[in-house]
Amino acid sequence: MKSSLTLEHQICFQLYTASKELTRLYRPILSPLNLTYSQYLVMLVLWEEDGIDMKQLGERLTLDSGTLSPLVKRLMQIDYVEKVRATDDERRVLLTLTESGRTLREQAEEVPLKVSGMLNIDEATYVDYMKVLIDIKSRLKAFGEQQG
Repeated sequence: MKSSLTLEHQICFQLYTASKELTRLYRPILSPLNLTYSQYLVMLVLWEEDGIDMKQLGERLTLDSGTLSPLVKRLMQIDYVEKVRATDDERRVLLTLTESGRTLREQAEEVPLKVSGMLNIDEATYVDYMKVLIDIKSRLKAFGEQQG
């Protein structure tokens, strides 16, 4: 049996390289939408929950404000989102979709199908992959919480 101390036997490396390859795969699909992969993730959250506050958005995406702010700024520049102050608490900044941002959702509907097609996987395989990834993520989170 090969040593466990080889690069190819590291789960972290396999997840890291798979993530990089998947992000690269998204580029030509998202380019016509004028979105990067990270911006696409922000838009996905907003299509689910328009008017989310910046703190909640950061939590959903597991991004700190230093990473999230430039993404939002660019989305504002291309007129997909806008910032508004919450009426109940002016310290809270809400992110809302513009008309262009709402319209973009229709064009983005085909993104997941295109990605699945490029990966050449059927729906059952997609579901299996998602289950494994969600399981890994929840185990890592639980371990992190145990560590304090």
